[in-house]
Amino acid sequence: ALLNEDLRLIIQVGDAKNLRRTLNLTALLAELGVPMVMALNMSDEASARGVTVDAAALADALCMPVVATVATGGEGIAPLTDALAHARCPAPLLRYDPEIESAIDRVSALLQTRAPHPRLTARGLAILLLGHDAEVQSWLASCPGGAALLDEILALAPAGGRESLPARLARERGRAAEALARTVSQQAAGKDRTLSLLVGQLAVHRIWGWPVLLGVLFVVYLFVGDFGAGTLVGLLEEDFFGEILNPAVIGLVQTHVPLPWLADLLVGDYGLWTMGMTYALALILPIVTTFFLAFGVLEDSGYFTRLSVIANRMFAAIGLNGRAVLPMVLGLGCVTMATLTTRILHTPRERLITIFLMALAIPCSAQLGVVLGLLGGISFGATMIWVASMVVILLAAGWLAAKLVKGRRVPLVTELPPMRMPVLGNVLKKTGGRLKWYLMEVIPLFLIGTFIMFVLDRVGALPWIIEAGKPLVTGWLGLPPEASAAFVMGFLRRDFGATGLFAISHELDMVQAVVGMVTITLFVPCIASVMMIVKEQGMRVTALMLALIMPTAFLVGGLLNHFLRLFF
Repeated sequence: ALLNEDLRLIIQVGDAKNLRRTLNLTALLAELGVPMVMALNMSDEASARGVTVDAAALADALCMPVVATVATGGEGIAPLTDALAHARCPAPLLRYDPEIESAIDRVSALLQTRAPHPRLTARGLAILLLGHDAEVQSWLASCPGGAALLDEILALAPAGGRESLPARLARERGRAAEALARTVSQQAAGKDRTLSLLVGQLAVHRIWGWPVLLGVLFVVYLFVGDFGAGTLVGLLEEDFFGEILNPAVIGLVQTHVPLPWLADLLVGDYGLWTMGMTYALALILPIVTTFFLAFGVLEDSGYFTRLSVIANRMFAAIGLNGRAVLPMVLGLGCVTMATLTTRILHTPRERLITIFLMALAIPCSAQLGVVLGLLGGISFGATMIWVASMVVILLAAGWLAAKLVKGRRVPLVTELPPMRMPVLGNVLKKTGGRLKWYLMEVIPLFLIGTFIMFVLDRVGALPWIIEAGKPLVTGWLGLPPEASAAFVMGFLRRDFGATGLFAISHELDMVQAVVGMVTITLFVPCIASVMMIVKEQGMRVTALMLALIMPTAFLVGGLLNHFLRLFF
């Protein structure tokens, strides 16, 4: 963005409790010649740890506006907005040692004459090039004659001896940042270990981190599976829709709609209202609402980043690092958008493996809510069998993919945000945004899926599909014949198929419920996810993924059915 966008100013969002790291980046940005404003964020976290930053002194030292903010509470946002009108090019934080300064001057001269940038200073670009910044090197190589100029510039870099030039540049910036941070901040003795720090350390502990994870899963299970799928669904589906709303709608349609086929389309067995809207509003909406609330609390607390740390060792077996957990966690909200976020991973190999695993074994929020709702109504043990099955499949498929896809594993380097008490307003705002997405995207697809089921039933194809699927669905998976319809629904969206299984849950025993949910979770991803995979990986790779996913779903489901029948 710095290279290609028409920038007017830069807002640097700094970390008040980690001022040295913030100023390390400031030292680089200050050389680019772009007006800046600093938002010194997480000032409340810094105060809780006994860190006091003199924002006025820092602003004087940098010669640019510095505003203390607390983004989660909206504090300091108005002063920050006012400060934008006073943005200034900051003063450089340091001069490098003479040998490095000489190299910077020579590279700057070459850039000014042969590859000038319209907005950024030659000195700032020279420092980035000598520091082996990949983005700047790529930009220069794309310029006319840039490849030869890049080779010439790299040849001007002074010999580093035991220490490489990028390391020397980083070390000197670190010293300057440390010196300024000590000048403008103070640490109160004995206040650096707060409860949030202790909880955060416990969550990433190599031993205690796993009990914490199990505890989190159990609480989510109680809230989503027991309260959401049990209490709320009972109130909506059975009491309100079943006894009040649906009888009224059915009576209204039968009275005022003279065409039998149209009445059947609206309120029949596969009616747009009695199936599509009832599934979406009475079954799925209360479940996904509770799931979105739980997801928002965990997201706002800072727990998800810690999950990537404790998963790092486990992910080493599948050629990934814990960073891949972040797209997968986002996939629990929406696999489509999570596929896009795999761009944060460092190598094409990591992105390919992660996208494949998400398409195979990561349920979206609507589907996960249905899974927790159905299995939660049976027992916590059934839920844990499903969780264990998905983890085993994830690791086994990842291990095979890591063996087949060439490349090396990149180590995990990440900064842990502080654990904090979730802010109710933030959680509700995120939940509202996700529910809006659900209402606008998922409900229309539910109605389309219901219409397809109606047409298949009307032309007599649905009974034929159910009969044709009996050897696979009934014989191999051990499910009732009606479950074939759920898998037909699953071709449009996995959560729609899961809802079909939820609707016949009264006919399922524990093993059938687990097998059905494992199979539908591993089923083909939704249409939007497939389109995103095509965009990120191409048609050929996407087709290969889909060709692997569907047989895997039925193979695993059948094997699990026969295995569980040995014990239950």
